[in-house]
Amino acid sequence: MQTLSSRQLILVELLWWLFTALLATLILLPIYLKVPNYPFWKMNLLYLVTFVTCTRFIFLLRFTFLANRFWWKFALIFLSIPFVFFLIQGLNTFQTFLDEQGVEAVAGLLPLQQQDAMLNYIYNEFLLFAVGAIISAVVFPFRLAVSIWRVRNRNQA
Repeated sequence: MQTLSSRQLILVELLWWLFTALLATLILLPIYLKVPNYPFWKMNLLYLVTFVTCTRFIFLLRFTFLANRFWWKFALIFLSIPFVFFLIQGLNTFQTFLDEQGVEAVAGLLPLQQQDAMLNYIYNEFLLFAVGAIISAVVFPFRLAVSIWRVRNRNQA
């Protein structure tokens, strides 16, 4: 199988980061335009980027810069453990905020019909990408371990 050159890898990585930025912009733009004091910008963006990036690495690892970097993969396996707990804590913080403050704290300044639609969008979008990011961040270290095992045992029967 043909491998990608370093120049092609850089181009592919840049295209993926461009895709991730475009997707994040399209998904977060309605919230930005309608809800001025949305308190979960950073976590929402982190979930989007984590979901796309970890999913990409799970399925397309051999076409990334991590493909032949043993120590990077080894370090990421152990760094993903606290990262998963951080992602879970962020989802818990969002749910606790909605339970304690109420949905009006997120989009209370909008008219009632727009408020209901926007809260539905925010909740579903946040939950989708949060759960997707958590699941992909849990699967990611296992994929890295399989990759390390395959590279180390390539020449063995």
